[in-house]
Amino acid sequence: MPLTPDQRAEIEAARQSPRPTLRAVSDGMEAHLYRAHEVLDHGFIRVVDYMGDDSAIVQAARVSYGAGTKHVSNDAGLIRYLMRHWHSTPFEMCEVKLHVKLPVFVARQWIRHRTANVNEYSARYSILDREFYIPDPAQLAAQSTVNNQGRGAVLQGAEAARVLETLKRDAATAYDHYEDMLSQEGQQGLARELARMNLPMNIYTQWYWKTDLHNLFHFLRLRADAHAQYEIRIYAEAIAATVRDWVPLAFAAFEDYRMGGVTLSSRAISLLKRRLAGETVDQDSSGMSKGEWREFVELWG
Repeated sequence: MPLTPDQRAEIEAARQSPRPTLRAVSDGMEAHLYRAHEVLDHGFIRVVDYMGDDSAIVQAARVSYGAGTKHVSNDAGLIRYLMRHWHSTPFEMCEVKLHVKLPVFVARQWIRHRTANVNEYSARYSILDREFYIPDPAQLAAQSTVNNQGRGAVLQGAEAARVLETLKRDAATAYDHYEDMLSQEGQQGLARELARMNLPMNIYTQWYWKTDLHNLFHFLRLRADAHAQYEIRIYAEAIAATVRDWVPLAFAAFEDYRMGGVTLSSRAISLLKRRLAGETVDQDSSGMSKGEWREFVELWG
């Protein structure tokens, strides 16, 4: 399980010791604070700290004293305007710090978002736990024949069983060798910083990840998308659920304009105008590549 009984007790103890504060708080985020939301087979995300709320975005946009206007509808309208016109700096006034436990291969994909402060568990100083991500059979898929970075049909029967067994066996063997190489009682052993290089990519690591809301929305737009890799997508979905409660007005605008909206090229806009005018347009007359045309048709038929 992602959390031990002692860890759960520690979290509950922290939640039972609230302190008065004069800073703005989000009731929705307070409900998530410290709690661990389980992800995958051994992972989790939990909010360690946060700053700001919807009113902080409005306040920054107006550079006003206090909490913006007293009318939620006015604040919602302004936030939607900011989102619609890509005004990013007011959203940077909100920040969140997350504690994340995740497989190493997911972490290496995640760290490509170079817009956060990160501090990761160090295997130079500490010994990693014997915990590995083993996919659910429904996530064992072949390579896509259309998308070079995607998955195709789910493996079935004996082939799926063979792959699962290989993943489990190789992970266990690598960790056994890792333990054997480490310094043991009565023998010198290998340094931890060297022994770790034999560990598989599906072993779990942990980090603290702090970012602002603008960059977090960019992360969620890419990683909570239906086309994102499953293992990072469900982390993004768990984070999105907390953000929805933290800044509901901003998240609603984000869902509408970023997650639910599309960005069109000038060529795509021209094609739509031609089709609305009654003209028949195919790929040959569109001027688009096969990939562009396929994506255009997927959106507009």
